[in-house]
Amino acid sequence: MKVFVCLLSALALCQAAYDYKTVLSNSLLFYEAQRSGKLPSDQKVTWRKDSALNDKGQKGEDLTGGYYDAGDFVKFGFPMAYTVTVLAWGVIDYESAYSAAGALDSGRKALKYGTDYFLKAHTAANEFYGQVGQGDVDHAYWGRPEDMTMSRPAYKIDTSKPGSDLAAETAAALAATAIAYKSADATYSNNLITHAKQLFDFANNYRGKYSDSITDAKNFYASGDYKDELVWAAAWLYRATNDNTYLTKAESLYNEFGLGNFNGAFNWDNKVSGVQVLLAKLTSKQVYKDKVQSYVDYLISSQKKTPKGLVYIDQWGTLRHAANSALIALQAADLGINAATYRAYAKKQIDYALGDGGRSYVIGFGTNPPVRPHHRSSSCPDAPAVCDWNTYNSAGPNAHVLTGALVGGPDSNDSYTDARSDYISNEVATDYNAGFQSAVAGLLKAGV
Repeated sequence: MKVFVCLLSALALCQAAYDYKTVLSNSLLFYEAQRSGKLPSDQKVTWRKDSALNDKGQKGEDLTGGYYDAGDFVKFGFPMAYTVTVLAWGVIDYESAYSAAGALDSGRKALKYGTDYFLKAHTAANEFYGQVGQGDVDHAYWGRPEDMTMSRPAYKIDTSKPGSDLAAETAAALAATAIAYKSADATYSNNLITHAKQLFDFANNYRGKYSDSITDAKNFYASGDYKDELVWAAAWLYRATNDNTYLTKAESLYNEFGLGNFNGAFNWDNKVSGVQVLLAKLTSKQVYKDKVQSYVDYLISSQKKTPKGLVYIDQWGTLRHAANSALIALQAADLGINAATYRAYAKKQIDYALGDGGRSYVIGFGTNPPVRPHHRSSSCPDAPAVCDWNTYNSAGPNAHVLTGALVGGPDSNDSYTDARSDYISNEVATDYNAGFQSAVAGLLKAGV
């Protein structure tokens, strides 16, 4: 899994480098394993079959497709939209890396599998289905998605129950994917723009947090605020359309909401550092560059680290947070901010996950990778074998290798146990791999 790169100088310097092309391609296989609905004919992860074919809206609307969230089978729209936005960001800015890995077509298809679902879920200009499946009911089941029999209710936002964060993040996902598809399928790209504009208007005109409207999401993906998503969506719409109206709106909302006073962060709930990077890219204004630099400098010099050097932002999904921070650092480097230092930081974080921490934390890759992720479908043997909570409790490895998935990761002391029962350190999730995949693409493009 490693190749050796040697730089000849007065003293030869040799360092081991991970095969980022394989990591990138494998990450896309994880997204295939998370697909809901009727699977396409070119599906590579063949142990997964069609599932949740009766997912419907409250008036019978077709809501099949999209991605299962993590080790479960709920379709949570808010983190799914974030996932697509961040994946699209990588496909757009690091397209040459995807091409070098032979993964550009698969990368675009991963986006489209999400956006096709969002188009279905956008049932009216001011109506959007943001969740299918009930969290606690879903989590009480351990088995294959193909065998689910429980009720899967659908939950929506509308003018009486708004969700500015959900609608705006989905608008961002559609706009970013429209850029990725502009040359590949102009008609599809234009349709995405149309829906993105409607969703942004809905988000902006009817303000509120989606988790106050779709209350089942509150225990799983409660939103802290919608302000960052509104600015994020406007910025992406400007990038997709070159319509100055959206840039003006993004900057005015940024100032109105005081986003410059927010602490730096980038994750499924908080986009503020992504907003600042994107506005810096779009405007070249120093005020945004300074905020980005302040955040990355803080990560490097002041943020807590594990003894082996993993940046430690939060215990739940430590590697996800580290990878997200690596993506922001790589984007800052692309803006010309401390490029060598920031790329070295990003590389250190990603390489930790690939093996520098003492083992691989990416399933199916490298040395001693996880084999017991908290993930239902891969734990189940092929039908008709029984899969239930006894499977969950078994000591053996998952029946299928969930190739490419990044697990939550170690604790603050670099300690980790490969246990299916540990959903804090050993679950996988679509949002975990999003920043990770885009950061890997960024490192591949930068050639570091």
